Amino acid sequence: MSPDKRAARTEVEPTTPPEGVSPAIRVMMMPRDTNANGTIFGGVILAQIDLAAAIEAHRWHPGRLATVAMDKIEFKRPVFVGDLVSFYTSTEHTGTTSVTIRVDVWAQRRHGSNTRVPVTSATVTMVATDEGGQKVPLANKVPSPLY
Repeated sequence: MSPDKRAARTEVEPTTPPEGVSPAIRVMMMPRDTNANGTIFGGVILAQIDLAAAIEAHRWHPGRLATVAMDKIEFKRPVFVGDLVSFYTSTEHTGTTSVTIRVDVWAQRRHGSNTRVPVTSATVTMVATDEGGQKVPLANKVPSPLY
């Protein structure tokens, strides 16, 4: 893609979470996860993004997977104690040894409110490895079903 076309592309922020799709992970944010400002540490969200991506990636490969890249993360809104945070995943690309997963993160504001806001998103690339850390082919040509 040419630089001009890349510059012209704009990502439209969705106004609602994905419909008919269950999140890979849902987590209630607790006080232990807060920073000095009283909001949830970005690193807590990053760790959950990595876990959510691994859950989706294991549909393609039941063995060892290693995270090799996590693309640009931009925190759009803070997450607060009591928010229920959902991590939605989808497979963007599979290669011979790697799988690229998109993770969209949404927060349902405290105590069961119906307010849901997009928090961040990431594209995570994971590679299948053997016990020695060497790349191996993905085991599945089609994803295994979620249980």
